[in-house]
Amino acid sequence: MKRKITVLSLSTLLFALCSPAEAQQGKKVPRIGFLSPFSASALANRVEGFRQGLRELGYEEGKNIVIEYRYSDGQFDRLPNLAAELVSDNVDLVVTHGDAAIRALKQVSKTIPIVVGVTGDLVITGHAASLARPGGNITGFVDTSPDLSGKRLELLKEILPKVSRIAVLWNGANPVKILDFKETETAAHALGLKLQSVEVSAPKDFENGFKAVTTQHSRALVVLQDAFTIANAGKIVNFAAKSHLPAMYGSSEFVDVGGLMSYAANFPDLFRRSAAYVDKILKGTKAAEMPVQQPTKFEFIVNLKTAKQIGLAIPANVLARADKVIR
Repeated sequence: MKRKITVLSLSTLLFALCSPAEAQQGKKVPRIGFLSPFSASALANRVEGFRQGLRELGYEEGKNIVIEYRYSDGQFDRLPNLAAELVSDNVDLVVTHGDAAIRALKQVSKTIPIVVGVTGDLVITGHAASLARPGGNITGFVDTSPDLSGKRLELLKEILPKVSRIAVLWNGANPVKILDFKETETAAHALGLKLQSVEVSAPKDFENGFKAVTTQHSRALVVLQDAFTIANAGKIVNFAAKSHLPAMYGSSEFVDVGGLMSYAANFPDLFRRSAAYVDKILKGTKAAEMPVQQPTKFEFIVNLKTAKQIGLAIPANVLARADKVIR
């Protein structure tokens, strides 16, 4: 009798100990895919913004959420395979950015939810029916703002009051950048500036593009950002430095590698906000019902080291408006 009681007591104890473990194992930990056309180092600020957003919502990476990272390191032809890897890993959704990565994901799945940390206009590129109701499996954040082009040129004009001709380097294969270039043209006309269009859509285009800027004597440079130009940021920044050409960039990544200045949406903040979309999708909201949002925070960054290198004095009133100054 005593033996039966002892065995029963041990069984009860083991059951009590095992039950919480089994319950914990039974609770599914969300798996998030993260796909980027950049390198991990180039995207560090944006990734940290995303992680911050997750922490604010109670997610702790490695404990109650798992993130599978895939970076193509600027090699866009690797994106389809990396996208396929994530889908085969049965992630619940994918966070990404840039048109090339979005298209790579659409090639391997028409249903997996995609949260875009930042990209150009999702409607123009055909990824969403409208900003208010995307209608498919893609939603997120865009960096479009009609005021950006004018502000970039105004800042250049303040620094270079005598400038009359500015080169604009942009990816002509990106339909969103066509609209951006037209907006830049409109802003330039209002400021009495002439623009030199320099289109690049493949690595081989840079040599001729840089040569055209030099031979046509443009006195400043504006670079319209997208995944392609950011992936080649080092090449573009080196050209501007060697040519002693004041340059305004559409993303802080250019300034991070030595560019003169940038005026753009605060991309880490957009990625922080994208964590809320991840949370909603994990809780059952459909991407089709979540409106695409625009940036609410912008930042002006100036690199005084680069200014000194090219012999340029930045007026005090311009520096006073900078959100960040690299000295």
